[in-house]
Amino acid sequence: MRSTLRAAKTLAWRALKGVREIPALAPLSDAAVAVLRQREYAAWIARYSTVTEAFRADARREIAAMASPPLISVLTPVYETPERWLDAAIRSVRNQLYPHWELCLSDDASTDPAVRRVLERHAAEEPRIRLHFRNIRGHISANTNDALEMARGDYVALLDADDLLSEDALYRMAMAIVGDPALDLLFSDEDKLDPRGRRTAPSFKTDWNPALMLAQNAFSHLGVYRRTLVQTAGGFRQGFEGAQDHDLALRCARLTEPKRIRHLPHILYHWRETEGSTAAGADRKPYAFEAGRRAVEEHLRALGLDAAVEPAPNHWLQVQHRLHRTPPVSVIIPTTAGALFHRCIETLADRTTYPDLEVLVVVTERHRTPLYANPHTAALIAAGRLTPVVYPDEPFNYSKVNNLGARHARGEVLCLLNDDIEVATPDWLERLVARLELEGVGAVGARLFYPDGKVQHAGVVLGVGGVAAPLFTGRPAEYLGPGGRAVLEQDLSCVTAACLATHRAVFDAVGGFDESLPVAFNDVDLCLRIREAGHRILWTPTVELLHHESATFGSHNAPARQEQFARDCAIMRERWGPALDSDPFYNPNYSLDVPFALASPPRRPL
Repeated sequence: MRSTLRAAKTLAWRALKGVREIPALAPLSDAAVAVLRQREYAAWIARYSTVTEAFRADARREIAAMASPPLISVLTPVYETPERWLDAAIRSVRNQLYPHWELCLSDDASTDPAVRRVLERHAAEEPRIRLHFRNIRGHISANTNDALEMARGDYVALLDADDLLSEDALYRMAMAIVGDPALDLLFSDEDKLDPRGRRTAPSFKTDWNPALMLAQNAFSHLGVYRRTLVQTAGGFRQGFEGAQDHDLALRCARLTEPKRIRHLPHILYHWRETEGSTAAGADRKPYAFEAGRRAVEEHLRALGLDAAVEPAPNHWLQVQHRLHRTPPVSVIIPTTAGALFHRCIETLADRTTYPDLEVLVVVTERHRTPLYANPHTAALIAAGRLTPVVYPDEPFNYSKVNNLGARHARGEVLCLLNDDIEVATPDWLERLVARLELEGVGAVGARLFYPDGKVQHAGVVLGVGGVAAPLFTGRPAEYLGPGGRAVLEQDLSCVTAACLATHRAVFDAVGGFDESLPVAFNDVDLCLRIREAGHRILWTPTVELLHHESATFGSHNAPARQEQFARDCAIMRERWGPALDSDPFYNPNYSLDVPFALASPPRRPL
């Protein structure tokens, strides 16, 4: 226990100090790194992702005790699938622990006679298999709709004809449904099968993430849908081939609500890497990108949102929300009026294009005079573009200082900003406010970089290091992160208050910052209270700022602050312990000691 606490504290200190990278013992080639990761994952699978006899026995008892087990129809469109892979896919369904299934196979006029032979052989052996043969090729949307027409189940699950379900896949889905019959959509984690049939490249997902769904299909495999919901949505749409399941998930999500969408943090689907498959690379099907872009565009229009959908790295998507209203914004900057502050004010004044803006500078009595020492800053004050707010000379309390600034602010939107920030994106405030104007959003954060161009903040993950830690600190700007998490807009539990925009009404309703947290984690606490009040928190990579972290007020790790930091940690653990250890946007298969390392054991074991 002590070693675990020491490790957590060390990580917290490193995160707050801005340690950029953990130095490697020796440089490794990409190939060597891939081999090490594969070995690590193989060992993890053996320990934590392998169905045992004891698990099978428990599962059978649970299934036998179900009063009303749901029937799950597995929909599998087939077209020229190699015999060995098609056979394996069907067998992965036939081998399910859960017996209440049917497999609906629709063949899209395959010319290879082996396809019909495999399908008919399995159907003759297994009465739960239903077949349909198309005479004319209609492509995957029409073909899957034919499979859907055969389905009689309460829920439908999607399986590609060359992929595999884990043995426990339908059992876990059924258990979740029995536990909460109101569920409409369920999805799981997944991994890939390399050309040698080895499991690799695990995709450990977040819980339902509306913003991330606009950037990629974060639902994907294994996806299970209430059948009547799919039918109400109109099934699979022709013309969206390559992104037909992304399109379906978005349309179904509009017909339900987040509490009826469940993520199961277990790898229940194995996606085969084949020639031309997007499992082997997003660039293998360029038409899929265009179909995905159109699906997201239509989804945004259906929600009544005005936005453009642009390319993002790795054939993902970035939504640019257009701003039609410019509510007054108050930027609140605590400062000691040092050199970095004047640089901050200079870039803020010269590069910010937002039309309705006030800037409040919160200083002590002894720091008020240096404000006027810089001619540029003095001129802004004289012109009414910069307003000093003075607080007494006393030990620095970040929460108290920002609350004071908020009380003097006239803005409908509050933007909290450190005085060691430099503006890089001229329309940064327009982009923050546009996202804040989205229904249900309570706070928005930005992507922050160190002066050397490496990432300083890409959101915050809860629990890591004991309380919370910034994401992807020290990574190069082009680093994508697991599943694109370093570069894609997404819902998060927390963003840093080094640059955080929120509604004045939301800030006031949750009571502002907690002044009993003067040094650390006050922004984490604020974000948790905003989420507790029912609001979403977004992080956007479209706003980029330069951050000289802790340059003004010093590191949280400074000797004079260590005792207070320890108290802050204790307060956060006592107040938010369960929430810190179960961040919905940080998969429980990831470690709380090292961000995005495999957890050993997972926090939701097999």
